[in-house]
Amino acid sequence: MAPDQRAKTRRRFVQAAVVVGVLSVGRALLPAGSDAPETGGSPRARPRPSAPHTVPSGPVPGGGPAGAAPDPHAYRLRPMAGETSRSGPGASPPHPEVAFHLSTDRREVFLTFDDGPHPFHTPHVLRILRRHGVRATFFVIGENAVEFPELLCDIADEGHAVGNHTWTHPQLTALPPGAVRSELGRTSNLIEDILGTAPDLARAPYGEWDAPALSICNELGMSPVGWAIDSQDWTVPGARTIAHTVLDAMHPGAIVLSHDGGGDRRQTVAALEWYLPRLLDEGYRPIRITP
Repeated sequence: MAPDQRAKTRRRFVQAAVVVGVLSVGRALLPAGSDAPETGGSPRARPRPSAPHTVPSGPVPGGGPAGAAPDPHAYRLRPMAGETSRSGPGASPPHPEVAFHLSTDRREVFLTFDDGPHPFHTPHVLRILRRHGVRATFFVIGENAVEFPELLCDIADEGHAVGNHTWTHPQLTALPPGAVRSELGRTSNLIEDILGTAPDLARAPYGEWDAPALSICNELGMSPVGWAIDSQDWTVPGARTIAHTVLDAMHPGAIVLSHDGGGDRRQTVAALEWYLPRLLDEGYRPIRITP
């Protein structure tokens, strides 16, 4: 069996054990004196999602979601502080400064997707990227990844980078250091358990970093990532507007912010379907971020 096939098999084998393990650990009490915040009652199991529906290939009009989106507050686990293999001996040193552009002497750009994995939108984003043979970077939320570990495996198996976007999407600059370490460390631990490798990239929710959060990010072996182009998809302005926002601002080395979770992202999917082939026609090459 080829090495990458063995890696895929291992990921699929451990993902069920990871969910059980995380749920069990989440029921444990935090150590005395921890300053990580309380996050509600005991976790409860949720049914597995149904297969994704088809998303229209063309742009969709703006406006609110057509159906009820999953409640992001319906699934909470008690945070735990953690360290990862990226912060241990032999780990590559992370970059201390937030990256907004990446230097390149070619027309390379870096598409990023935040707030997933999402059982409806993430598979459609992956389908479009796969069709055009390009790679991207997904900054995942821990509480979503623990619920849909198979999607995390799909992202990695298709050659995309997986980054850390905290466990519950809080504003890190509003948290004490122990809670920041909990949000980032716990998510890194989960990603490492599922994929076999801890993330080496992190993005703060809302792009808000401060010195303590950056220091903790680096201690956990991750380089912080921002963005140069905000697609503004989170404002739900319509797929055509999202597409033109990306195309009009595009330049070599740009990091582009989009979302595959956190709400109704059908406009993001439709916009990606429209602007990605145009980027390729203009000679741009989307690739994954590497520290």
